[in-house]
Amino acid sequence: MSAVGAGSAPLGGDGEAESVEDETDRVPYEVEDLLSWLRVEQGRSVNTLAAYRSDLRRYCAWLRSRKIEVVDVAESDIGAYVAHLREMGRAESSVKRAVVAVRGLHRFLAGEGTTPGNPAAEVALPRVARGVPKALNEDEVASLLAAVTGDEPAHRRDRVILEVLYGTGLRISELTGLSLGDVDLGSALIRAFGKGAKERIVPVGRLACDALDAWLAPGGREQLLPARPAPRADAEALLLNQRGGRLSRQGAWGVVRRYGTLVGLGDRLSPHVLRHSCATHMLDHGADIRAVQELLGHASISTTQIYTLVSTERLWEVYRRAHPRATLP
Repeated sequence: MSAVGAGSAPLGGDGEAESVEDETDRVPYEVEDLLSWLRVEQGRSVNTLAAYRSDLRRYCAWLRSRKIEVVDVAESDIGAYVAHLREMGRAESSVKRAVVAVRGLHRFLAGEGTTPGNPAAEVALPRVARGVPKALNEDEVASLLAAVTGDEPAHRRDRVILEVLYGTGLRISELTGLSLGDVDLGSALIRAFGKGAKERIVPVGRLACDALDAWLAPGGREQLLPARPAPRADAEALLLNQRGGRLSRQGAWGVVRRYGTLVGLGDRLSPHVLRHSCATHMLDHGADIRAVQELLGHASISTTQIYTLVSTERLWEVYRRAHPRATLP
């Protein structure tokens, strides 16, 4: 286990402003040391590093407002900070992610000998109710995938985004991070890089392969290439934006939302919902949970098991509706 510990990477807050955030954007060198260690020694992603920086910047600003140095923090100070987050109306999941970052910082400082002890050692993570993913049904997915009807380069790219997200269960960051060399249409395989830069090989279904083939054929991706040579990272990107650069996570997210709105799914649809739907539908059709775990890149089988709750609920729904002796008179 790393010095930061397991668990979800901390994210920013709920979008609500706090007065302490406005004081300064700087973080102390102790935080910079942690971020450097996460990047160099642990190989954490850019998104994870940005998330840690955001949560720890907020934490350090709160400490400064109380004239407390990071190296002088006591366990009671961390408890007061957690209470402060809750008073600000933060969701319990956001509080948990903030505590992950704070515990990681103090564990790192103690491990490096910067502080004599770890004041966060006995600080427990808040308990967050584990929700069941809200998967689309198969008809809704079919309607969404049929919504891309044009043959312009952007239409071909959008079809790839929807087909590959649903067909492979990739995370949106994994999809936008793909380069041309990561796609092997001959073998119908994709090389994806998940959390912690962990590599896995993912099979690609026929319809997703068809979408990729059309995108890479004449009249597709090549039409979005810029007139001037692009930086290597953009030149090798699988998905491009209208300016010829690598399509961002936000850009791909916008594509998903646009077609979701078009077919009436609205706020129910996000890239992660397509990932949920991929896993749920595979289990509904008899896939082995270990295979789904490997496909999704889950480090622990317990993460994948939440999808079995969805399938079990659907099984009961069908049973109650179809069996004459399923319910009491």
